[in-house]
Amino acid sequence: MVALQLVLGLICLAVTVVAVVMVVRTVRRMISSIRLGQPDPNRKGPFGARFSNMLKEVLGHTRMLKWSHVGIAHWFVMVGFGGLSLSVLVAYGEVFHAPFEIPWLGAFGPWNLLVEILGVTTILGGIWLSAVRQLNHPRRAGRVSRFAGSNFWQAYFVEAVVILEGVGIMGLRSFKVSSDLFHAPVWSAPISHALGSVLPPSELAVSVFAAFKILSAMIWVIVIAANITMGVAWHRFTAFFNIYFKRDPERTALGALKPMMSQGKPIDFEEADPDSDVFGVGQVEEFSWKGWLDFTTCTECGRCQSQCPAWNTAKPLSPKMLITSLRDHAHAKAPYLLEGGRKDTMTGEEVGITGDDAQQRLDRIDALALAEAERPLVGGPEEAGVIDPEVLWACTSCGACVEQCPVDIEHVDHIVDMRRYQVMIESNFPTELGGMFKNLENKGNPWGQNNKDRLAWTEDLDFEVPVFDGELDEDVEYLFWVGCAGAFEDRAKKTTKAVAELLHIAGVKYVVLGPEEGCTGDPARRAGNEFLFQTLAEQNVETLNSVFEGREPGKRKIVATCAHCFNSLANEYGQLGGNYEVVHHTQLLNRLVREKRLVPVAPVAEDVTYHDPCYIGRHNKVYEPPRDLVNASGASFREMPRHADRAMCCGAGGARMWMEEHTGKRINLDRVDEALGTAPSKVATGCPFCKVMLTDGMTTRQNEQVASEDVEVVDVAQLLLQSVKRGENTSSVSGGEAGDPSTNGKAPASAAAEGSTSGEDRTEG
Repeated sequence: MVALQLVLGLICLAVTVVAVVMVVRTVRRMISSIRLGQPDPNRKGPFGARFSNMLKEVLGHTRMLKWSHVGIAHWFVMVGFGGLSLSVLVAYGEVFHAPFEIPWLGAFGPWNLLVEILGVTTILGGIWLSAVRQLNHPRRAGRVSRFAGSNFWQAYFVEAVVILEGVGIMGLRSFKVSSDLFHAPVWSAPISHALGSVLPPSELAVSVFAAFKILSAMIWVIVIAANITMGVAWHRFTAFFNIYFKRDPERTALGALKPMMSQGKPIDFEEADPDSDVFGVGQVEEFSWKGWLDFTTCTECGRCQSQCPAWNTAKPLSPKMLITSLRDHAHAKAPYLLEGGRKDTMTGEEVGITGDDAQQRLDRIDALALAEAERPLVGGPEEAGVIDPEVLWACTSCGACVEQCPVDIEHVDHIVDMRRYQVMIESNFPTELGGMFKNLENKGNPWGQNNKDRLAWTEDLDFEVPVFDGELDEDVEYLFWVGCAGAFEDRAKKTTKAVAELLHIAGVKYVVLGPEEGCTGDPARRAGNEFLFQTLAEQNVETLNSVFEGREPGKRKIVATCAHCFNSLANEYGQLGGNYEVVHHTQLLNRLVREKRLVPVAPVAEDVTYHDPCYIGRHNKVYEPPRDLVNASGASFREMPRHADRAMCCGAGGARMWMEEHTGKRINLDRVDEALGTAPSKVATGCPFCKVMLTDGMTTRQNEQVASEDVEVVDVAQLLLQSVKRGENTSSVSGGEAGDPSTNGKAPASAAAEGSTSGEDRTEG
């Protein structure tokens, strides 16, 4: 052993000790900080399902490969990080003694082939990911860049270390070959043998490269240990846990919202204690521990941001920056919380640190933590809030962020939890929502219409719509849930009529509830008014359970035309004791066509593009049935660039239907422009909210003479009905909507007669 090898070895050991001590301290602090979050016992099991899903997502890279070339490069970097760890351990022997190798593994061909492949692909993957980041740098692409707002030095540092680790491994192996110290067969290390054949023999070079590998790895560990919020590095360890503890091991955190929790249990408003229960999230410590783990795991990759309709139309919301802001605040405030500092749950007043040793504990907290403790979680610039209210209320709850996140962060749940606190405790929400809440409370629907008029849509039909009369006949297969929009909104009524007529033609036995039906509460819940949602939902559950009384679970069937009603009935009512088999009308109609109970006989001579509603698409994975119906109608189908799980939102979700857009481009106009890019004669969809928003956008573009007067927005049921009825005049159930000014935005024509404030307060949005 030469002196230089000894010095290098001792330096490596010293740096390793420092790195290990630092990272252990940081991991302990990270775990302690995450445990500050509220309990959430629903994350524990089942172990088998959670563990197998974690392995599938991590090893299969199922989420990452949604962007194939980046996913492939990242897979090699990930596997290289884990697979080459053993070679770093071997380097501790090689730095002191160049010929060192693990006796039973050093000459083993398959192992060396694996190391060779991982060494090369790690270098190539790191270079590729660096190039992708550079090519998408925000200085070139502006708001289009998914990396806008990401920490670039951290990302480049991590990618540089990845590349250097690969270089260190290949350099060490090549010098071992040149020094006749490498005993593996040529086929298992072709590149190392090729490079070694032109390099001079040097055992010292082997030790130098071994030290290079160790030091680059340990410097990386020291840097991340000093930066607890460096998610681009820490996700290599926390992602496994974040994916394992996702809300549902079978799917992403879409569909149902997470119930409002307090002390680890869904809150029961009848038994809730205002002095001890938590109503939403008003302080960072009121997020669950899974929320803190979410914040810690964010990689700042920006996939969520790239798909967010708010961000893409110049709104202040970036899902990525919202999560990183919460992360930075949480870990900065953690020292204060770990010393026992707190605020009063209800009043928000500072309780601080109490006890006999309060001053001693206070002295241990740095100024940054004390400053963070004084910041409100939600507040404008003048209040130095962590999250600006405009950011919080820009979300449409479309779920694009959750769908795209490769580490299963639950953005929508966190946003709605903050909204819940703002609505129920602070009474601080956009003024437009006041009218909607009032209408839901007083009239049972967001438009403020009288429930006695819920059957007005049936008046001009030439067949009788069966209404539930207190007893459900045995031959009735479905309860047709019409929904508030389907009953009161003029454009949505055409969808309701079309579906009713198709069910009538197909001989499907169904009933409607009529005045017994009420709003499912979706807009109230997404707006944060959990109390109002539960009030409405419990009334509906009581009604539905009485309707289906005596029926087996498999025969409690509901068909809904509204994507939001469908989602609430299918996914959220079970939280309140309402368990039903719910299908969307596009699913039922598609089955009826396959069974030949509905037979399209006259092709619709139209060029049609289809808009995926978020709440039947991303939230419930219903993509093919609506498209099958468009094709069954005989129309010429044209797909928009953003479709299926990457479809652009219409802008109505998350209660945004009742809020104005004050910043940037209107989301519905952005979607209409994309639809017009396919040169359609009709735009089809499967949700009344989407239909209203797209119709409003199309009307705007027609007034600007951007779109043809002939382009109209219809439901897929209307297309199918036109084809099934041999092209007869179906104007009573379809057509004439794109330029129909009679409803003046989103409110039904009759809203003014009822004195509704929502029809006047809301604009087209």
